[in-house]
Amino acid sequence: MALTVLPHRDELGIGDGRLFIDGEWVEGSGPEPWEHTHPATNESVASFLPARPADVDRAVKAARRRFDDGSWASWKARDRKKLLQRIAELIADNGEELDRIQTLDNGMPLSFASIYQVSHQIAADIFDYHAGWVDRLAGETLPTYTGGDAMYLTLREPVGVVGAVIPWNAPLMLFAQKVAPALAAGCTVVLKPSEYASFVVIRLTELLEEAGVPAGVFNLVLGTGPETGEALITHPGVDKLTFTGSRAVGKRILQAAAEGIKRVSLELGGKSPNIVFPDVDLDSTAASLMGMVSMGLSGQGCVCHTRALVHASIYDEMIDKCAAMAAMCVLGDPFDPATTSGPLINARQLERVTGYIAKGSEEGARLVVGGDRPGGDLAAGNFVNPTLFADVDNDMTIAREEIFGPVLAVIPFSDEDEAIRIANDTDYGLGASVQTSDVKRALRVAKAVRSGTFGINGYTVMPNAPFGGYKTSGLGREGGREGIDPFLETKTVVVALGDSLF
Repeated sequence: MALTVLPHRDELGIGDGRLFIDGEWVEGSGPEPWEHTHPATNESVASFLPARPADVDRAVKAARRRFDDGSWASWKARDRKKLLQRIAELIADNGEELDRIQTLDNGMPLSFASIYQVSHQIAADIFDYHAGWVDRLAGETLPTYTGGDAMYLTLREPVGVVGAVIPWNAPLMLFAQKVAPALAAGCTVVLKPSEYASFVVIRLTELLEEAGVPAGVFNLVLGTGPETGEALITHPGVDKLTFTGSRAVGKRILQAAAEGIKRVSLELGGKSPNIVFPDVDLDSTAASLMGMVSMGLSGQGCVCHTRALVHASIYDEMIDKCAAMAAMCVLGDPFDPATTSGPLINARQLERVTGYIAKGSEEGARLVVGGDRPGGDLAAGNFVNPTLFADVDNDMTIAREEIFGPVLAVIPFSDEDEAIRIANDTDYGLGASVQTSDVKRALRVAKAVRSGTFGINGYTVMPNAPFGGYKTSGLGREGGREGIDPFLETKTVVVALGDSLF
């Protein structure tokens, strides 16, 4: 029987998408509808009319009015906190539906979509966590340093209108990472999701509406190609831009932000190393190494550790075990509980990944397994078999560039110093890990490797932990106190207590 996802679309009641502007659901004004095709089957699932610059302008002006009139920013802390908690409750209550729509959007296997870090659970927790900050966003009083008698104090105020752009690979988590701190701080928001994962964001927007978010506080614009995003990032009514995605788009956002001196937060991917020393369990380590790039979204994650740095004494054995792990992956219907690994998001990404695989072989890396595509019922989808390269040099293209596919490059090293040198020899600095039973060595390596997050014998993200990158992996952090600070401005207030301050 041919693979199809359309029964799931019908069961979930997915219809054509609309924009949400100033508290109303409206059609985009784009001339041609965007047809969303599912990456596992390339069937047309649903469509929407994309936003044109005029639609984006209406959304930003709605957010601007709501912010400038002060009615949202002046909400009492208790009321804003309750609103964010209500959003968290609604996400949790509708969790199974949200996870399934995410799978209908991007092909993430439902078995993987229930894992905390990409599921509705972390989205709910991110809103709950930021609800806890609402009544703790306090300034401070400062002693008089010199001069006349005065009181100095600081206020924390919302930065203003936020333009948020999120990618398709983890829309539940990323929606929450952008929207929750903005609302907690008292900002208003215009969000553009990827056209490849719009429908779960539409459902999240419905839940924000149900929770009672006032009109104009949150606005959703759907778009395709650069037009919609460009209209948002260049709009003079936007005070801050927050983006997760490619370095190329990140550079364009910085250029656009310079014109209006907009505040910017960027998360721009990585080429993360996973350093393996001999004093580990090889079977579980191989599962970790190969699993991160072959399970779930098949390596389409910014934090995927796509460079495995393996000590020479266990190198050959680890290659064999990683190859065996790759053979255990199951490509197929993303709604089937037995499926472990999903398709690439579109035909363009499929071509890109297969091009990198060909480049790896051309440059002298040894293709151990994979590199090809499955046939049969899966031939119509954007699938690539899990791919393992050995004998990789860190100067090779597959070790330098973010592939965003199920490709693991394994690089040998001889000692700790060499491993650290190779790990840091990259333009990126998002994540990294070390596998060892020696706690002193683990901490030495953690301090020496330049990355925003670092795992010791494991790697994950949490709502209350800062996440972001060094070097070209981005600017700023999401999560923790560091995640809400970029949505706030600091104002210093000076109160004269005497006749003169001088």
